[in-house]
Amino acid sequence: MPDNPLPTLNATLNLIALIFLLLGRYYVKRGNVRVHSKMMICALVTSALFLASYLYYHFVVGSPQKYDGTGIMRIIYFLVLFPHILLAAVQVPFIVAVAWSAFTKRFTLHVKLVRWVWPVWVYVSVTGVLVYLMLYIF
Repeated sequence: MPDNPLPTLNATLNLIALIFLLLGRYYVKRGNVRVHSKMMICALVTSALFLASYLYYHFVVGSPQKYDGTGIMRIIYFLVLFPHILLAAVQVPFIVAVAWSAFTKRFTLHVKLVRWVWPVWVYVSVTGVLVYLMLYIF
């Protein structure tokens, strides 16, 4: 377990965001747009809280935890980490665009963007939890 509680908080926020993302998709596929909207707002807020906590941690504490694994696990760790970092870095403006298109009721654009943004958001949330687990648990 990490010495600082923020990595655990960050992984927890990633997991909660993932749950909201999955629930949002579940409800929109069943035509319940009202609940879908609530779930996606919760995912957005949770992800924003994660980002604030993550940035605070890395600007104040840095990155004190290095991956100690060797062999195939080290390769797997970096195969998970590199696309996670890349996609996490570029997804924020796209998530904002998706949210803004829904807020402004531009649903045709919203649906087009979501086809690409939602899977990346889910991937980044899942791999964020995996990176935490690989660093601190396994």
